Amino acid sequence: MKVAIIGAGNMGGAIARGLAHGHYIKAQDIIVSNPSSRKLEALKADFPDIRTTHNNKEASEDADIVIIAVKPWKVKEVLEPLRLRQPQILVSVAAGLTFEDLAHFVDPEMPIFRVIPNTAISELASMTLIAARNASDTQIKQMIELFNEMGMSILIEEKQFAAATSLTSCGIAYVLKYVQAAMQAGVELGIKPKDAMKMVAQTVEGAAQLLLKNEQTHPVLEIEKVTTPGGITIKGINQLEHDGFTSAVINAIKASM
Repeated sequence: MKVAIIGAGNMGGAIARGLAHGHYIKAQDIIVSNPSSRKLEALKADFPDIRTTHNNKEASEDADIVIIAVKPWKVKEVLEPLRLRQPQILVSVAAGLTFEDLAHFVDPEMPIFRVIPNTAISELASMTLIAARNASDTQIKQMIELFNEMGMSILIEEKQFAAATSLTSCGIAYVLKYVQAAMQAGVELGIKPKDAMKMVAQTVEGAAQLLLKNEQTHPVLEIEKVTTPGGITIKGINQLEHDGFTSAVINAIKASM
């Protein structure tokens, strides 16, 4: 299977590296197009087998999957000249462009996927949202497997994208804001900033793994395990509630939709 990635910016470059790291697509079957050379050269330095070009048409003409990783306002300019059509598959990571928007620039009957990773894709730890149009069950399974190599992916309906993006793409910033706040507290209590960052980051990762690796659990159950009566954790939990922590998180996610 051959994959073309149009755009070698932060997201396009991260996807190219993620695919090359994985086992689903061979590096020599990936071609990346970008107008400037610097980012293409950086890709080649990391993965010499990846093919690069400045010509979008050259990149896409033999590709089974074409991933458009350019700014939303550039999509029409980039897509229309390519004349993509079945049996090719279009994958758009351009936020805000609906299936109806994308169908105007390609064969409207071809399989189209909207994909929204978050920035952790650079570490192969993205929570990636996927929606599909005109795609078979096999193609959907294929796309999920493709992005699972760069973290975890989930199939949702297009109408859920705004809410899900708030939870994942915006949500990663909210988690980092908690890490930053906890670091500040640690520094005030005498811990070195880098040590505090490691402690909190690993704690966040550990909390995530408790939920991801135990389908029968729930945050409430895991919190109960560490909130002994009269203990220090329940005092901190209650203070978070007194200070509006839960409401602040809910309001932030709703505001970012």
